[in-house]
Amino acid sequence: MRAIILVGGEGTRLRPLTLDTPKQMLQIAGITMLERVVGRLACFGVDEVVLSLGYRPDVFLESYPDGFIHDVKLSYAVEPEPLDTAGAIRYAAQVASIDETMIVVNGDVLSDIPVDDLLGLHRERGGLATIALVPVENPSAFGVVPTDADGRVTAFIEKPAPGTAPTNYINAGIYVIEPAVLDQISRTRRVSVEKEIFPGLVEKGQLFAKGYECYWIDAGTPSTFLDVSLDIVAGRFSSPLLPSFEVDEHGNWSCPHSVIEGEVIPHSYIGHGAYLENGAIVEASVISDGSAVCHGARVERSVILPGAKVHQGALVVNSIVGQNAVIPSGAAILDGSVVSHRASLEDGSTLRGQRIPV
Repeated sequence: MRAIILVGGEGTRLRPLTLDTPKQMLQIAGITMLERVVGRLACFGVDEVVLSLGYRPDVFLESYPDGFIHDVKLSYAVEPEPLDTAGAIRYAAQVASIDETMIVVNGDVLSDIPVDDLLGLHRERGGLATIALVPVENPSAFGVVPTDADGRVTAFIEKPAPGTAPTNYINAGIYVIEPAVLDQISRTRRVSVEKEIFPGLVEKGQLFAKGYECYWIDAGTPSTFLDVSLDIVAGRFSSPLLPSFEVDEHGNWSCPHSVIEGEVIPHSYIGHGAYLENGAIVEASVISDGSAVCHGARVERSVILPGAKVHQGALVVNSIVGQNAVIPSGAAILDGSVVSHRASLEDGSTLRGQRIPV
């Protein structure tokens, strides 16, 4: 079974972390977002993935030089220009010569949706496309998808005004598509699958959907990137941690090659070569490979990406610190702040909900 993963976007919602790194190549508890998506697909029999690339394709190519993630074969379709979601699907299928039923996944969606069940429904109903749905509290930020008793989609409403949505089930960004759909996608302009192709299939009665009440997250914002990182460590999402890691009686995960002299409060993750000095406190956080939290520093509900250093007496709460960034002595990084890769702040700096650099 082959799948297309859409990873061509610039990741603007996650800036500045994505200024030079595609979001799917950011680590989530020691494993890149892309590897977590591919690993989940492999559980359902996907053995080849086509990456639909646009932004920084070189990073993907250099990261997987042998063309595999685990046992899943990779191929690449680099867009000559931005094609939007439907155009990207058509182009990737063309490059990979896909002429059979295919799975399509947004590359920033992490979930426990059973793709095999969705595929079974698709084959049973016989439509041209079938999409997974999930319930959310506020559907106005998503594509809302009402269905009839047979699972046939009756409308496809992209980002309805607050209070107007007919259902709270939204497009989960996981699809099963027949190759005949590709013929409906223009080759001469940008085409959105959500705004044009799916509504067209609704009019023809050829779009089906099924709702799943399971873990699902769009990991493309700082808050959701932080949420999914901590959810994995706390066991709220089935995506695995590295098999070499050890878990203590409190539910904290650590690499045998980390040095932990400070205090670790559940549920936390301490990566390979990470160092927690005596007097450091880490609570419900991810401390990635090669990172350090120094004496008197405290990290709470935050992600410290590889190689970053939190110096003496610094405080990081509900925030993300990029790769090889330096948080100086006495600094306070608070309230959803994001510090970019390799950034260095002044001693005693305070950030509240800020992104550095902007």
